[in-house]
Amino acid sequence: MPHDHDRIRTGTTDVLVIGSGIAGCCAAVEAARAGARVTIACAGALFSGSSFFPGTWGLGLIGPVDDGDAGDLVDTICRVGCGAADRDLAETLVDGIRPSMAWLEGLGVELKRPQSERSAREAAFIPCFDHKRRLWRGLTRDSMQRAFARAFEGLGVRILARCELMDLIESDGDAGARIVGAVLLDRDGMRFLELGARAVVLAAGGTGGLFERSLTSRDALSSSHGIALAHGCGLVNIEFMQMMPGLIAPRRGIVFNEKSFRFARMDPQPDADLLEMRATYGPFTCRLPSCAIDLAIDRAGAEGLAVRYRFPKDDVPEFVRTFCDWLEREQGIAPDEELRIAMYAHAANGGIRIDADGFTGVAGLYAAGEVCGGMHGADRIGGLSSANGLVYGRRAGRAAAAWATSAPAPARGASRGVPAEGLDDEAARALTARMRRTMSAHAMIFRTDTGLAQALADIDAIGGELERRGVPASGDAASVGRAIRLRSQLTLARAMLTAMRERTASAGSHYRADEPRR
Repeated sequence: MPHDHDRIRTGTTDVLVIGSGIAGCCAAVEAARAGARVTIACAGALFSGSSFFPGTWGLGLIGPVDDGDAGDLVDTICRVGCGAADRDLAETLVDGIRPSMAWLEGLGVELKRPQSERSAREAAFIPCFDHKRRLWRGLTRDSMQRAFARAFEGLGVRILARCELMDLIESDGDAGARIVGAVLLDRDGMRFLELGARAVVLAAGGTGGLFERSLTSRDALSSSHGIALAHGCGLVNIEFMQMMPGLIAPRRGIVFNEKSFRFARMDPQPDADLLEMRATYGPFTCRLPSCAIDLAIDRAGAEGLAVRYRFPKDDVPEFVRTFCDWLEREQGIAPDEELRIAMYAHAANGGIRIDADGFTGVAGLYAAGEVCGGMHGADRIGGLSSANGLVYGRRAGRAAAAWATSAPAPARGASRGVPAEGLDDEAARALTARMRRTMSAHAMIFRTDTGLAQALADIDAIGGELERRGVPASGDAASVGRAIRLRSQLTLARAMLTAMRERTASAGSHYRADEPRR
């Protein structure tokens, strides 16, 4: 980390929220409503992160139809998760969804509903990996941005946009270590900021930043997990990651709507039954025979698999019509145009271990949204990532505010970086690209013990080169920040590869090609 004299002290706050996706926004609002002084910092512009990813129309959000449906949804989460989900966290998630939907509407967020009762009964409204229809709502970017912006202004939430988390600051006291602030890289001013905080909520997204192709926003950096590990947190289910088909031509980085698979024509053409099965879920899973389609897409490699649609004259499901209309209106891609699709890293199912209030086990540190894990397992039901950010964002915000009221005022502490010298920006970029190539080659769909061992060796070699060249202690802030970020990313990459290698049997999103049995 930069030396103390290279940092600009920028005051204190009660609760510092890292990330401005749905989890971070919910945490900030709830903490401020509880009376805390709140600051929200995000690596990109405000309202970025995967929650506001422009490569799709918006986010689906599902919950139980009624109280009687809640138990079935929890059971299904555990079954679809192949026994890897924490049932208590799943119950907390499900119990909080309907009240949180009402909370969002109270903020002024306009939730999309099915266009008609007939549409609501379409099979397309059954969530990914689920066996029945649930309560469905849609979250659109514009509506969420307007509502949260009004809330932040009314509650006096301080915004630090384009300020990336570099490290947490911890202080040792009589009761042990606790988090008392953070070091941030101000990307516009190209300077390091030190902000004191009585509590910190990590809500900075998942693991997509470790891969060459990801259906996440560019500010999903995947460094906060490594920072949390360095300060005593644990990870859970980190080997489980959703991988989705997405467009690479005529435009890149656009989600391929899974419901449209039933109308897709490709070479070789899969059986109609497999296409129909594949149209019921978005991310890859090895639990179902239709995984053969994903394996074919994966084998197509960087060029992608060519796909064209053949739609009937009528009875096209609402979900598919919405996708095709959006694709033509917003992206300029006609429904009869050839698409090329490839596999992308998408949402993490695992992450930082938390309890029902988002507490990480490290005093003063909370986590919410895709950065945390436990409430999902090997596969995740569609619409529950949004629900996770909403429910656990609110809970973590309230818990952080409660802690902040009793915690001592933040004192000067220490970050855990090791000052050194030598690594320039060009070398850091090259090592980052090498890490992403390694993770993309061995930690996506096709995983084997040999490949994962090779990847671990390469990650260790990259880490060795980083430590040999050194994280600069001073100099250009962008170069220093890139090197610090890479070290945290390598910590997460090593943890993911280790977990993938130790789980020798296939399960859901984790496909061991050398041991395909579940």
